[in-house]
Amino acid sequence: MLDELHKTGAATANVLASATKHSDLVFVSRFYNWKPGTVKDGYTHGASFKFKADAPDDALEILSKNFIVPMMEKLLAEGTVQQYEVDEEAIHTQSPATFWIFYITPTADGVDKASAALGAALKEHPLAGPAFGSMVDFAAHHDELARTNATYK
Repeated sequence: MLDELHKTGAATANVLASATKHSDLVFVSRFYNWKPGTVKDGYTHGASFKFKADAPDDALEILSKNFIVPMMEKLLAEGTVQQYEVDEEAIHTQSPATFWIFYITPTADGVDKASAALGAALKEHPLAGPAFGSMVDFAAHHDELARTNATYK
């Protein structure tokens, strides 16, 4: 569907721009990596999460170092993703408890592979899911998918 919108020009049409909400976000990433190269018509998958009020102050570091980064590094090494990052807002326009996980994959198939890798990682590390769930309010969770052209050096 996303491909078709871009092919017809509908994704950049003035009517779409006037009917959708615009916002700017400035992120800071402490956990990220990429492979040098160019992605043309790739896919960016983003997921936002909000920590529960009783989550530890270092919850993002705990989850990133022990689960998110090892999984993403594996996907990066095998070529499924070109880049990943775990972000917080540098200038808060949303709750300071919100964080994002983004990755770019060169193909639509990569999005499916990343999703399957998440399922496999949760099975491989049975405490990761409950740990994540104990700190994150999933009612505030959102996903996004966008087309991407990017070059990494």
